[in-house]
Amino acid sequence: MSLSRRLFLAASLATSLASFATAASAQVKEIRIDYATYNPVSLVLKDKGFLEKELAKDGISVRWVQSLGSNKALEFLNAGSLDFGSTAGAAALIGKINGNPIKSIYVYSRPEWTALVTRKDTGITKVEDLKGKRVAVTRGTDPHIFLVRALQEAKLTEKDVKLVLLQHPDGRTALERGDVDAWAGLDPLMAAAEVESGATLFYRNAGANTWGVLNVSEAFAKDNPALVSKVLKAYEEARAYSLANPAELKKTLVAYTKLPEPVIERQLERTELTHSTIGQPQVDTILAAGLALQQAGVITPDTNVKAVVDVLIDRSFATASR
Repeated sequence: MSLSRRLFLAASLATSLASFATAASAQVKEIRIDYATYNPVSLVLKDKGFLEKELAKDGISVRWVQSLGSNKALEFLNAGSLDFGSTAGAAALIGKINGNPIKSIYVYSRPEWTALVTRKDTGITKVEDLKGKRVAVTRGTDPHIFLVRALQEAKLTEKDVKLVLLQHPDGRTALERGDVDAWAGLDPLMAAAEVESGATLFYRNAGANTWGVLNVSEAFAKDNPALVSKVLKAYEEARAYSLANPAELKKTLVAYTKLPEPVIERQLERTELTHSTIGQPQVDTILAAGLALQQAGVITPDTNVKAVVDVLIDRSFATASR
């Protein structure tokens, strides 16, 4: 075959692939994405309409779905009712191990959003005091993973406590009513429990909080890489706006959470928004959490945790490193 013929065929193939990609994107009429109070950038993104503006030229609308926890975001992604969902990194790993077809593609925060919380009257001051106690937790979320790791360090397991499975808002309520002795908390509800009812964070470990990551369904990412990039471009705009306008960020959180400013200030003190690129730091943190969970018996011994993390983290959509 002549060189000119080969070049012609190569050009034709490239044109066909480009046309196919354009056609695939053109078939998307709506992007379904979540917002969550544990993901402040998502609230700014929704409030400012950056994503709607970015997609308007393509005639694509945006459907916003609220996630009350990583478990719900993962549930929606697995069911196909979300294209993009925000979770904790370790929660995304558990979802991936359980067969959830997702990719983690972006960092929206580096938070200390979970700790173990109790009331002042329980006498609980350390993890060892939880033995035989009732602990509220939302299974499949970073607070749940945080609790498992804390128990492991104290030579305890989930069997040594009485887990009360509740969504995060109900966990706070159960603690304040005295229905449970402790709660694996999540901000901003945890901050609200501190400020409004005097709850105590009796065990903290910032390093065991895994990053806040944005996930996309594998099928959507494969079929619509250009649209994924546009979503992340809008996310970056919202993150930059949040950093440049802290008062506006606080105002937005107050509006969505219906919580007073002192509570939101406490949440934001524990939330770093200066990262966005997903890469080795996230791999290391998620892997450490996964190996700890495997040692605790939450992940089966035959699971290759490192291999799953490597498949979960997709760096191909990485934004400029921060």
